[in-house]
Amino acid sequence: MSLKRRNQVIAEFNMSSLTDIIFLLLIFFMLTSSLVAPNALNLKLPGSSNAKIQSTKRLDDVRIDRRGRFYLNGKRISLPRLETELRRRANRHRNGKFNITISPDKHTPVEHVVAVMDIAMRLDINGILTPQQ
Repeated sequence: MSLKRRNQVIAEFNMSSLTDIIFLLLIFFMLTSSLVAPNALNLKLPGSSNAKIQSTKRLDDVRIDRRGRFYLNGKRISLPRLETELRRRANRHRNGKFNITISPDKHTPVEHVVAVMDIAMRLDINGILTPQQ
């Protein structure tokens, strides 16, 4: 009597190696995502209020029009000259904190506003973002 051996193919899929890989990838992404520090400005945006506050001291105003032109207290000025002028004024107010208002036009490109905010941050000036009238 001849016995035939049949080679039977097992139709199972072993999931243990796949779950190991998934867990390793999950741990890898969890560790690397916590190491990435975002490069952004910490902004505190003002809320909306109808109350008018009267200030005893006049703030310098940096206005930016929709074409990216800068104005310091109504006089047109270039960005490098603006930084020089703000540095000079901030040095005069070293005993107290120097404040400016930044008034961009509604359609001003964001990079122009950020350039003024960056100057204010480097010179340790408080910049108050206000909408242009």
